[in-house]
Amino acid sequence: MSKSGWWGATAAALAVVALSSCAPPPGPPDDKPLVVATFTVLADIAANVAGDRLQVESITKSGAEIHGYEPTPGDIRKAAGASLIITNGLGLDHWFDRFTRDLRAPRATLADGIAPIPIASGAYRGKPNPHAWMSPAAASVYVENLVRAFTTLDPAGTAVFRANADAYRARLHGVQTDLLAALHAVPARQRALVTCEGAFSYLARDAGLTEKYIWPVNAEQQAVPRQIVSAIDFVRTNKVPAVFCESTVSDKPMRQVVAATDARFGGTLYVDSLSTADGPVPTYLDLLRHDSRLIADSLRRGAPQ
Repeated sequence: MSKSGWWGATAAALAVVALSSCAPPPGPPDDKPLVVATFTVLADIAANVAGDRLQVESITKSGAEIHGYEPTPGDIRKAAGASLIITNGLGLDHWFDRFTRDLRAPRATLADGIAPIPIASGAYRGKPNPHAWMSPAAASVYVENLVRAFTTLDPAGTAVFRANADAYRARLHGVQTDLLAALHAVPARQRALVTCEGAFSYLARDAGLTEKYIWPVNAEQQAVPRQIVSAIDFVRTNKVPAVFCESTVSDKPMRQVVAATDARFGGTLYVDSLSTADGPVPTYLDLLRHDSRLIADSLRRGAPQ
């Protein structure tokens, strides 16, 4: 669809929503309040806190690239039926805010209260890195913000939300503990995490890893030669044994780094999106476990002799 055609379809969807405002949109099964999250990671965290009291859905689908996503008319209709909209914040969800600012549903920004790590380079230098959920410790803040938002939405469920949140935070703590234990065996000189996107600043901070990336955010995913050369120099200088790329972007630039150094391609990391139910990371906790194990195992194996 052309850009003008997409805008026309979006405007038509908004008109339908406005014209039907006199009648409430169809409710979720069993009349549970509908909570709409901007992407799959947030939806999964929210579903664990909500339990059976709320219906949680994601705007984006599994495997979607969430930076600069353009909502469809169907996405807007879904948001129009929500009792609560949850976003990440830190600049990640502007694509959604533009199309839903006139909706009446309250919003919860899950990264509120997190001290952001600034992006270190590129066009977004100095702006907050939005990927705070990649830190299990920071994700606990997300959970607490969900408890507050859900309690406001459904006060009768307060005890359920609190119990679910406490149990989920304990699981997050377990993932954090396992991650740090796995990386303890990596030699200090090799504790470097080299990725396509700079999405691991919070995880790298927690684990004591030096972060290096080809581009800061996926909006800049067309790598330029100087970015690739910079990554190659870093890998050579620090004798980094393995490098990685994310599931929602092409790994071709990182393959160039591998070809020019002794590093191996460690594998695919997941950040912005969960997989389908039969994939490697159907839940957020699975995502954290997959990434932490892959990083630790690949770095511990060392570079090929």
